[in-house]
Amino acid sequence: MTLIARDPQQVKALRSDRENRRYLPGVALPESLLIVHDVAEIPGAIDLFVIASPLSGLREASAGAKASGAPLVWLCKGMEEGSGLLPHEVVAAVYPGARGVALSGPSFALEVARGQPTALTAAAREPALVERVVQAFHAGALRVYGSRDVIGVEVGGAVKNVLAIATGICDGLALGLNARAALITRGLSEMTRFGAALGADADTLMGLSGVGDLILTCTGALSRNRQVGLGLGEGKSLEDVLASLGHVAEGVRCAPSLLARARTLGVDMPITEAVCAVLFEGQAARDAVRALLARAPRNEVAS
Repeated sequence: MTLIARDPQQVKALRSDRENRRYLPGVALPESLLIVHDVAEIPGAIDLFVIASPLSGLREASAGAKASGAPLVWLCKGMEEGSGLLPHEVVAAVYPGARGVALSGPSFALEVARGQPTALTAAAREPALVERVVQAFHAGALRVYGSRDVIGVEVGGAVKNVLAIATGICDGLALGLNARAALITRGLSEMTRFGAALGADADTLMGLSGVGDLILTCTGALSRNRQVGLGLGEGKSLEDVLASLGHVAEGVRCAPSLLARARTLGVDMPITEAVCAVLFEGQAARDAVRALLARAPRNEVAS
């Protein structure tokens, strides 16, 4: 097994420390793990090319994987900033004809690295490729379920990050547990509407990569997107929140692209709109909540 790190200095540190002290402190890397800077340094054929970068790095990593000819597995969640593309669409744009699998679900990296129980979904249009990935990753405390709904799995992974910011704002304003439950549930409705407009299966969004990841990211203390919302709800600026976070919060990058694509599709996403207003339009968090509460009543389920 080989790990490719983009930063040469990080490669040097990982080789000497056998630990990623910034992102996975306390988790020892196996001595058998080869750590390199470039795919050309990997000896022999590659069985699976796994991309575990932020979504902003997926385009470059996919292009670099072309020479290997190996099937891709991406763990990226979100929508590409600017283009509004989902991960499989980014891969298709730079690596036409690539055989790939989206691997997603409720999974904080630190808990996975520590071997704590986790369940994921592997999605691809090729059942044989899905089974190959399931067999590669399904072991010990990690359970992997198969799916053919790539769009549904990726929509869940993208939208939940934006909704986690909203839930963090709710908690930062101390609006209560009732408000949090309502926000998560109505957020799930937004996720489902958006997914349906893109052709996702509603059952997928009620599974691990949809409601499962939504619950984790909206309520878990390790959620970076929730931390962003908490800071905003407490009155901090976005710049200060991100500076103190020290990690990528995909929901911040994803929110405007998600809203733009939803509007193109004619999908109503008021919570996403509110998050964008707080993040980028200078609206106070409490005013965004008031605007949501002032919306006209309607049926919970559209007839």
